[in-house]
Amino acid sequence: MAKLVECVPNFSEGRRPEVIEAIVDEVRKVEGVKLLDVKPDASHNRVVVTFVGEPQAAKQAAFNACKKAAELIDMEQQQGEHPRIGATDVIPFIPVKEVTMEECVALADELAREIAEKLEIPVYLYEDAAKIPTRRALPDIRKGQYEGLKTEISKPERKPDYGPARMHPSAGATVVGARQFLIAYNINLDTSDVNIAKKIANSIREAKGGFKYVRAMGISVEAHGREVAQVTINMVNYQGTPLFRVFETVKNEAARYGVNVIGSEIIGMTPMQALLDVAEYYLRLDGFERKQVLEDSL
Repeated sequence: MAKLVECVPNFSEGRRPEVIEAIVDEVRKVEGVKLLDVKPDASHNRVVVTFVGEPQAAKQAAFNACKKAAELIDMEQQQGEHPRIGATDVIPFIPVKEVTMEECVALADELAREIAEKLEIPVYLYEDAAKIPTRRALPDIRKGQYEGLKTEISKPERKPDYGPARMHPSAGATVVGARQFLIAYNINLDTSDVNIAKKIANSIREAKGGFKYVRAMGISVEAHGREVAQVTINMVNYQGTPLFRVFETVKNEAARYGVNVIGSEIIGMTPMQALLDVAEYYLRLDGFERKQVLEDSL
């Protein structure tokens, strides 16, 4: 049985289709890799690309895409709502089939070293691949974002794991790691008051005493033809804290401020089980089993 890893690189470009296409084309060119999804977001000025493949092929596709992004994205000009530190902001590897987390960690380490040596981009390792415990969480590495890291990267505590202790002049820095499945989930509110979204985000995020495995923040985005406040969320363990629990809490917290939820979205791919858990909760299903899903049994 072939080994498979998933790779979900995030690039700091969501507004120029021609640039996104050029980056994604680098993934398509690699034999042994299957492109699954491309999700650009103009407000965040970011695109999330998802592909699977044999470990070494996936690593090659990730490197090629990172190289192309470094050629086409200038972080001195880039602006967007989403936190970022580089043209290729983050590259996580996720074990899918016949691959251990340890193998994904080794793969991340190999790619980080290659990006640093061949592209002269400083690289940080995160989650299971982190060499420094305080760098496991992506927000800790991104602290200060691109602009802040430019002035602090030379400090001993911000020194990258690989590459020069200075930002690449146009591509900035990159984070590479290994992790379990993560669901990027956004909830839009019927208000333009971003402070409400920030308060709600603080009520659910683990770092502020909210749900375990939840990272969240409040931002302002363009949606439904107007500017709205958004609670943008990373669910780092959908089994430990399910989607429906977070959605219900955000809805109830919003009601406290006289605000409604007007929509939500999942960015990129998601495991089917996460959606089945939502269906089971809202439909009050008794004794529902995964084998009852027709497509899953074909």
